[in-house]
Amino acid sequence: MTVMQKKTQVRLDRSSRLGKRSTLKLLWSGLLILSLLVLSACGQNSTSTAKIVEGKVNVVTTFYPVYAFTAAIGGEDANVINLLPTGVEPHDWTPKSQDIVNTSKAQLFLYNGAGLEGWVPNFLKSLNNDTKVKAVAVSEGVKLLTAEGDDGHGHGEEHEEEHSEDHADESSNEQQAADHHIDPHTWVSPKSAMIMAENIKKSLVEVDPSHKDGYEQRYNELRTKLEALDQRFTNELSSVPNKEIVVSHQAFGYLARDYGLTQHAIMGLSPDAEPTGQDIVKLAKLVKDEGIKYIFFEELVSDKLAKTLASEAGVQTMVLNPVEGLTQEQVNNKDDYFTLMQKNLQNLLIALQ
Repeated sequence: MTVMQKKTQVRLDRSSRLGKRSTLKLLWSGLLILSLLVLSACGQNSTSTAKIVEGKVNVVTTFYPVYAFTAAIGGEDANVINLLPTGVEPHDWTPKSQDIVNTSKAQLFLYNGAGLEGWVPNFLKSLNNDTKVKAVAVSEGVKLLTAEGDDGHGHGEEHEEEHSEDHADESSNEQQAADHHIDPHTWVSPKSAMIMAENIKKSLVEVDPSHKDGYEQRYNELRTKLEALDQRFTNELSSVPNKEIVVSHQAFGYLARDYGLTQHAIMGLSPDAEPTGQDIVKLAKLVKDEGIKYIFFEELVSDKLAKTLASEAGVQTMVLNPVEGLTQEQVNNKDDYFTLMQKNLQNLLIALQ
């Protein structure tokens, strides 16, 4: 081998080693990023990391709106643990073993009621025998709506058990839900949300009277915001020329009732309900006859049927959010009940012109 060939070989060997080293660095960097993403996702989407905090009232909530109102009222005095993970639609979710452990140690268990959480009766029975947790259905006092079609929330025998001797004094709303297909989506109307917020405040004061002043003050701040939101919906929707909305999931009954709209749903109370071809044809005719310009869909449920109907009727689709939970993107954007409801109002004003 000549001197020139040797030099060339040395350069090639060095390049090869540097290339392997760079490849290894890239590989390790990729693995590290992947690990951090996995850990981050687990932290955001799992309740297993939530801890009971000594010295505070511990409150377990079932899904986002109840959690949001409770956290706002509880403030620094309450440790609020939400069961439903980020990005999960609540209708089909069921609790895990760690949820039972946390709730058994908590002072309050706040759920929507009105039939939303069909798993609640068995969940309460599975708590530790020595638990002192107080269970409260925060929709108590809302004038409930009935709706046609299967609700998909686990009513029937399991739901009726919620009204056994152990829970006979809990909620007259819940008894109604056992007898009829009750629409559980109370929180979607700011008017109903105000009643729910007051129930949450009363529950916190009852289990933790030493922090009553703080709960009262933060509740009043929340109520002021809800009243302002309610006034915006009332004022702005009163002047729209059209009042008919077509939605993918029958989740806007309370919103429609309280602000003078009429809701037509592709699916029933459960987002899993499947419409027939005849249902789609009938709705498409309604859309054309009424001059409806948009079909509403929601982020946590497939938009396939909404797009099918929109295509059939020759109209567009738009988001109307039932605020059952937040997507990861919404968490990152620091969205909350109020920003999402304001976006709903903006979209309604566009669609109903």
